[in-house]
Order: sequence, then structure tokens, then C-alpha cells
Amino acid sequence: MSFDPANSYGRLPVGWRIERLKFFAEVRNSNVDKVISEGEVPVRLCNYTDVYYNDRITSDMDFMEGSASDAELARFSLKSGQVLLTKDSESWQDIGVPAFVAEDMPGVVCGYHLSILDPGPELDGGYLAWLCRSAALNDQFKLGSNGVTRFGLGQYPLKNALVAVPPIEVQQRIARFLDEKTARIDALIEKKQVLLERLAEKRQALITRAVTQGLNPDVPMKPSGLDWVEQIPAHWQSGNIRRFAMMKTGHTPSRSVPEYWDECTIPWFTLADVWQIRDGRRWYLGETSERISELGLANSAAELLPVGTVILSRTASVGFSGIMPVPMATSQDFWNWVCGPNLTPEYLLLLFRAMTDEFELSTNGSTHKTIYQGIAAGLRICLPGVDEQQQISKYVFAALNDLDAVHAKVSESTETLRSYRTSLITAAVTGQVPELNG
Repeated sequence: MSFDPANSYGRLPVGWRIERLKFFAEVRNSNVDKVISEGEVPVRLCNYTDVYYNDRITSDMDFMEGSASDAELARFSLKSGQVLLTKDSESWQDIGVPAFVAEDMPGVVCGYHLSILDPGPELDGGYLAWLCRSAALNDQFKLGSNGVTRFGLGQYPLKNALVAVPPIEVQQRIARFLDEKTARIDALIEKKQVLLERLAEKRQALITRAVTQGLNPDVPMKPSGLDWVEQIPAHWQSGNIRRFAMMKTGHTPSRSVPEYWDECTIPWFTLADVWQIRDGRRWYLGETSERISELGLANSAAELLPVGTVILSRTASVGFSGIMPVPMATSQDFWNWVCGPNLTPEYLLLLFRAMTDEFELSTNGSTHKTIYQGIAAGLRICLPGVDEQQQISKYVFAALNDLDAVHAKVSESTETLRSYRTSLITAAVTGQVPELNG
């Protein structure tokens, strides 16, 4: 069944029309890039990120420098009431993100990857910006885009998108209503985001304090001899990680040998599974997206590692860690540590989570971050005896579970507010808020 954009608006109040955008606004795709060309006029350039991260464009924003010809300056200078729209992106979901131009800005030019929607006398720019944020119109932009690895919204689907147009005074009433209501919602969301950040800081501080000071605040301390912490309890030891755990690597069986990928039964943890441990709230690894066969394992450098092995991601997503709950193998994107008798897996996991800044400093590469073997093998850690490790781990896990329960409630309420915001916008611009139509 084909998609009918008109149906997305539902039944509209009397006096509303559904028409193509081109009948109510001039649509222009900018071709002004950030290259400064000799002989052109110096300008400030409003670029993709300015629009993507801001609902409103104002003159006090930190625009990049650029240049434009006289014709480009006349055609793409920003004017109050316009709406800027992202038209190119690597993600399909980022097509059609709008921002309202709040004031005239003669020295600021709309940059490449953006479209200008310049409303005519029958269309209010503030209303149009909210309409562009609604599913009713925004879904049309996304469906009208083309591409595989990079997506673009052309002039035709943009100009011919169907818009719901009430009388101009109703448009202005809707825009004022949404400005006020969403400002309140956004303020509540911001407060919850601050709380989530504080919970994350408290979480990290709890882990770091426990694995560098223990649970006794009055314990005598000594210099640690480590780069990432100055002092540790006097009765603890420190040293190279290989004194306490055996370092193993992962591997990928050859994809060119089909037999290696038949009868796959062995859990195989890869970068596709890192999402499980990215937020740091999961201790033990879950189901893997892929498995390998015993034949593939036997013909690669991968090993079947025992329960309790602690993994550390070393490429792309660097520094994430977890514990194997069952025997597993990993891809080459992980360093794996099999703990000896003087180190528990849970305590090593907490150490790794306390060392996130150290891992960040230890990575190499500009585009693809990597913790190389020499760096991983040279890691230095501190630890108490096994009994104290177990006490610390038990305490920290319980305390973090309490924090995570609070985090989950705040996150849930934040998502509820975001969903309400989205539904309120769509309801308002499709005539479903009766008091706005009178």
C-alpha cells in the first residue's frame, strides 16, 4: 500500500486546507560552502550543526566564517520568519530537522546541506517550523529523501510536500501555544538531564573511591606508584596486571571458508554486542549476535575462554568491559583477561570501570581509536586481598543497583515528557487542540 501524506493529517477543522508547500513558501537549497574564496564578501555561515542542535537561529550564535558572492548574499541571507531545514545527512533520521530564524541577519548566510523555506503571506514561519517538527510533515521529508550511505532531500519532494494550512491567525495562535508549552516541557527535561548527569558522576565516583580507597575511610594510605591514582591503602599491593591475570586476545575465523561458519554453537562476542556494556550498567555479557563453530575456532587465533573472563574493548568503542557468564570467544576487538587466584573477575571489572580516563589517554589513532597490545599488557592496577575484593564488589554492586533504579525512573519520566512533547506538536498542527481553532 502506498503512503498517502494527506491521510497523516486526519480530519482537519473547517477552514483548514491541505496544499503543497510550494504554493505557500519559496524553497531554496543553499550551495554556499565554508571555503573562503578571493573576491567574495566575508560572511558568517549558518551551517548544518547550527540548525541540527538549535530550534531557533539568532544573531548571537557562534557562526563560522565564510564568504559568498553578491548573488549568494542576496539569495541566502537569513531573514526573520524563515525556516532552515537539514537536507543532507549520513542518517536518514536526521533529514528534515528544522530551525526557525528569529531575526533579520544580513551578514549571516545559509550554508550548504541546508534548505531555506521562505513563507509567503498566507504562512506563518513560526507555525511552519512547528509543522516541520510534526510527524505529519517530517515523515514526508524522510520518505522523500534518497541515498544509501548518505541521504539527500531534493527540491521536488520538498516543494511538493503536503502541508496543513489553517487561517493565518490560527497559525500564529498555534505557534505561540507551542512556544510556551514546549518551553515548559524543555525546562523539565533539562532538569532531569542534570539529575541524570549527577547520578552518572556519583556512580563513577563510587566505583573509583571503592577500588582506590576501599570501604574504610580511616585506613592508612601510601603512595600507589600508579599513574591514575596517587594513594592506596597501605596494606594493598599494586603492579602490572599480568601478575594477577592472563591476557588473551580474540580473533575472527576466515569468512572465506564456509565450513568454519557451519554448525555454530560457541558464543562469540563482537563489536556488534558492545551496546550491552556501553552504558556501564551491565556486569555480565548477554547473548551474542553471532556464534562460531568448533572448526572455525580451531583454525583461528581465537580461544574458548572460561567463565569469569573479563573483556575490554580495544578498538572503535574503546574501554568498555564486562564479564563472561559462560565460556565464550571474542573477536580481535577485545583484550581478554583470565583472572588468577589473587584477583576476582568482579573486582577487575570495577578496576576497568574506574580506569576509563586512563584508557582514553592510552588510545592511539585519530579516526579509529585503539588500545595496542603493549599498552594493554603494561596496565598497572592496585588491589587488596581476595576477601576484601569480594566485600568491596558486593557493596559496590548493591549501591550501584540502587543508583541505577533511580536512573531508570528518571530516564523513563524523561522519555515520557519527550513523547508528550512530540504528540502535543502533532496534535496542535493537525487541529486536534480545539481551543486553538476558535
